[in-house]
Amino acid sequence: MKNQSVKNNIDWISVFIYSALVILGWLNIYSSSLLSTDGTYQKQLIFIACTIPLIFVVLFVDGKFYEKYASIIFGVSLLSLAGLFLFGKTIAGQRCWYAIGSFTLQPSEFAKAATSLALAKYLSDTQINLKETNRQIQALAIIFLPVILILPQPDPGSALIYSIFILVLHREGLPAWYVWTGFITIVLFVFSLILEPQYVILISFIILAIVYFKGRVVDRNIILSGMILAAISVFVLSVNYVFENVFKQHHRDRFNILLGKTVDMKGIGYNTNQSEIAIGSGGWLGKGFLEGTQTKGGFVPEQHTDYIFTTVGEEWGFVGSFIVIALFACLFLRVIYLAERQKTKFSRVYGYCVAGILFIHFFVNIAMVVGIFPTIGVPLPFFSYGGSGLWGFTILLFIFLKMDANKVNEW
Repeated sequence: MKNQSVKNNIDWISVFIYSALVILGWLNIYSSSLLSTDGTYQKQLIFIACTIPLIFVVLFVDGKFYEKYASIIFGVSLLSLAGLFLFGKTIAGQRCWYAIGSFTLQPSEFAKAATSLALAKYLSDTQINLKETNRQIQALAIIFLPVILILPQPDPGSALIYSIFILVLHREGLPAWYVWTGFITIVLFVFSLILEPQYVILISFIILAIVYFKGRVVDRNIILSGMILAAISVFVLSVNYVFENVFKQHHRDRFNILLGKTVDMKGIGYNTNQSEIAIGSGGWLGKGFLEGTQTKGGFVPEQHTDYIFTTVGEEWGFVGSFIVIALFACLFLRVIYLAERQKTKFSRVYGYCVAGILFIHFFVNIAMVVGIFPTIGVPLPFFSYGGSGLWGFTILLFIFLKMDANKVNEW
């Protein structure tokens, strides 16, 4: 491998966008927690300061290290998640943290980078063909192992993030029906909560009939179509049982609020309602930094964490919100661009994992804040308060920037 200077070859555009998002995030945390007495914005400033040596360590490590030891890193990550069941600290009903005095660390935030490395390592094997069923199972196992450990904590928000890896697998050859099955399952689940089961099954039958008779003769398979309809029927009929007996009450409440089946502006729907009021009150240019009445009044719970974007909407308005969203979009597109120009499959796949994780966090958080997605505790990358989240995203991104800086490493 040619000896390259990371300083000269690192993608400074990505570094600039990252720095801008971190700074803007801290300014909004400062505004949303200025009147609090727990030192939130001071702690976040310490977390940000700690990212500087963290970045230097990530960039100092030889790029080969991340591929060579990807499996070990993944194994350690799984052990850290499993250890929570014995040594984890429960906060707000979730056993997601290790606690050392007043300091807490959330291993699921670092597991995303570890899983990305493991998936990239597996797919970079020249013998891997995702058209083969056994290879598909093995690749999916890498994704679902951390999910199995995260869900019981319970942390459905973090578990949901791993669904983005399916698109990465599809990019590398996973059959499209996996993606379509996931999408259709979500649609059927939502419609089964809105409509009576028989109507959902009838609509599904009509759609399948249209597809069957409009398709080419060689594609028509009455047995396969019948099996698909049977599977859909079983799933639709089971949704209500799963919703009532598997989902926890607060999850059911959030879905009912989202679907308009329940109106509870003072209870479970309070967060979303106050969030929409705060964002809507910002207008075009916002009320000004530190001038948000909803923010200063503390009307939006958890505003410095999951609902940090409401501060942007209220104080910076539509223009400020657009700038923040544009910065995120530029980062996603930049990482995808860098991934496409990689010399090795390992670094390319990892780059797509990075872009996917950042995007789904961004999408779900914004959708949650504006009321088109239930509240599930997904932070906004580089913006939301928390050391684990900030460090996890930083490691995730800068490992890739290290790979990109050494993209001539054909070894």
